[in-house]
Amino acid sequence: MDIKALAKKIFEKGRQQGLGDMEISYSSGRDLSLKVFQRDLDGYSFSESEGLSIRGFYKGKMGRSYTEKVDESSIDLLIKNVAENATVIDSDDEEFIYEGSSKYKTVNTFNPDLEKVSEKYKINFVKKLEEEAFNADKRVVSVETCIYGDGCAETSMLNTKGLCLNDRSNIAYTYISVVAKDGNDIKTGFAYRAGNDFYEFNPKDIAEEAVKEAILMLGAKSIKSGDYPVIIRNSAAADLLEAFTGIFSAENIQKNLSLLKGKLNQKIGSDNFTLVDDPFMEKGLASKSFDGEGVACKYKKVIDSGILKTYLYNLKTAKKDNIETTANSSGSLGIAPSNFYVEKGKKTLDEIISGTDKGLMITELQGLHAGLNTVSGDFSLAASGYEINDGKITGSVEQITVSGNYFELLKDIEEVGSDLKFGLPGESYIGSPSIKIRKLSIAGE
Repeated sequence: MDIKALAKKIFEKGRQQGLGDMEISYSSGRDLSLKVFQRDLDGYSFSESEGLSIRGFYKGKMGRSYTEKVDESSIDLLIKNVAENATVIDSDDEEFIYEGSSKYKTVNTFNPDLEKVSEKYKINFVKKLEEEAFNADKRVVSVETCIYGDGCAETSMLNTKGLCLNDRSNIAYTYISVVAKDGNDIKTGFAYRAGNDFYEFNPKDIAEEAVKEAILMLGAKSIKSGDYPVIIRNSAAADLLEAFTGIFSAENIQKNLSLLKGKLNQKIGSDNFTLVDDPFMEKGLASKSFDGEGVACKYKKVIDSGILKTYLYNLKTAKKDNIETTANSSGSLGIAPSNFYVEKGKKTLDEIISGTDKGLMITELQGLHAGLNTVSGDFSLAASGYEINDGKITGSVEQITVSGNYFELLKDIEEVGSDLKFGLPGESYIGSPSIKIRKLSIAGE
């Protein structure tokens, strides 16, 4: 597909139909998913997709249109829909077609070696992953989920102001969930990896991690209610950060939907808490050179040693505050970070545990989209994990609820670990090390 030639025809026809400045975004990609169950390939999915969106000014208003039929036959309908969409827009917010930044940093997010891995090799990998789970411990009675997937995507952005950008990326991921049984006690454990280097995935290591999680949870019980020092392990801490990411959006600030309004350059967290948005992170799964509006991306510390330094802006919200955009437009979705993570500290998780006389380590939080309020910061979430006594894990814990306030939690962070970890695709741009909180309320027995 010659996107430049198609864009030129769209822009010419759009001008003839009364449109002003216009911009197109083209995306294409392919996705593969393999699932194994009881040593057989149980699921296979392969898909390819492409789509083209256009936005443009018509009588002073911005209209939008989209099609999955990317060829010249779609041009007339695309332009017609832009004009019709613009006439029903009732927002007074100013919209922009961006002419481009003076310089873009080269970001390498495509690994050609991933595309060379044969499908047969990928199938053998996911079968081996399941096999290693059964080999790891005789108490493993089943593997609920065992998946490998990968995909690649390409995006092009062109407009009538001369912008012409292209981005290409690929990703692989794997996930396993196992079931362990001891008598009548049944527990599950999971592990995952994500990246664009297939050969960094070790099936034995991944399987053993999932099995260890399940085995350690056998015999889990509740504990007495009370306030406890709490270590939130890296993956759970990343999940909690993901749920509250919207509080840093300038759009939510301007709509009075975040308590961080008016807090710039003020202390909102502990000294050892730094929150980074890094679009240039090496091997970052959300690394990129430009945002959804074509603005060159920028590295930034949103919180630096507990001090709130910036909100996340796109062009529209930046204009309202009379500042430069932070290049965090996610296109039609509004505002989003790139690789968004808590900067790691120096202590290992084991060192943080050994420095805890009595407390809990939370390894999993449930109900994140129902049990919290992003405006007030309050949360009450079902959780599981481990009990800590005299600096050692002494048992597993379940059927508890952890409650608190996220804004207070940021101030109560005592330790930040060195074990930075990002989530699965979908949340793979959010990361955190393990963090120790001075105290949180636990409801148990």
